[in-house]
Amino acid sequence: MGVHSSQDIVVAVNPFASFGKHGAVGVEVARELERAGYGVTVLQETSLAKLQSSVRAVLQPATHALIVVGGDGMVSLGVNALAETSIPLGIVATGTGNDFARGLGLPINEPMLGITVLIDQLKHKPRSVDLARVTTPGGETRWYAGVLSAGFDALVNERANSMRWPKGASRYVLAMLIELAKLRSRRYVLTLDGVEREVDAVLVSIANNGYMGGGMHVAPEARLDDGKLDVFIGHKLSRTRLLAVFPKVYAGTHTKHPAVEFIRAISVTLRAEDVLAYADGERISQLPIDVRVVPGALQVFSAAAEG
Repeated sequence: MGVHSSQDIVVAVNPFASFGKHGAVGVEVARELERAGYGVTVLQETSLAKLQSSVRAVLQPATHALIVVGGDGMVSLGVNALAETSIPLGIVATGTGNDFARGLGLPINEPMLGITVLIDQLKHKPRSVDLARVTTPGGETRWYAGVLSAGFDALVNERANSMRWPKGASRYVLAMLIELAKLRSRRYVLTLDGVEREVDAVLVSIANNGYMGGGMHVAPEARLDDGKLDVFIGHKLSRTRLLAVFPKVYAGTHTKHPAVEFIRAISVTLRAEDVLAYADGERISQLPIDVRVVPGALQVFSAAAEG
């Protein structure tokens, strides 16, 4: 492979991923990359905001790759640093959700296997995938790779992120049960490729990837490279009916339920009163928001690496 320059690979580490369970993985990633002949810069900060600033400060046009060690929060950091650049993203998935890594077919919370797969992927051409670009009410632009949620699912995400127990993906289940007690439908106005419609729904999700919430296969037909977004509308449901549907989401078998609707679109404007949007597990903003798919906006190393 040869010896690479000292700035070839940047490794960004979230030491708190999965509640610190895999805190030493970043060191191991750097060690194995150096053994493979790469120069490595390791970045680790006390917050994701500080880490994002550090990443942006060191990335260069000639950087061979940005590797993120953590979960979907770290993917969000990488996506927002690399969107519409030629620098590829690599992922060692050690977080709670790991939904983008799951969509790419990468090892989940198996650090040593993840590192081995990564080293092999670096020998190949990265995959080109779509991203979704969000414009907030304040005019800020944010990017996401997975799923944006607004409604019941965003409330679950908000509560899960504030919980310190239980650890792992079961937080989402407990958060869902708590929010279920306050369930109510809301009036959404969607503009899908210029066509407006109103719906009475408990949630609306705009999916680029198929997974969210730690393995829920919310949009089974979503593809990362099809130039489309899969809009999932959960129409008005009682608590009992939602509880019946919820387990099916993990298997992706909820799509035939009469209260579930999917629409494909390139651009989506989503409006509703007092509704928060989350994407890739991170808070975006209150509605309204505009979302547009940008084909091929990210280069990423996946299990199906080309070349």
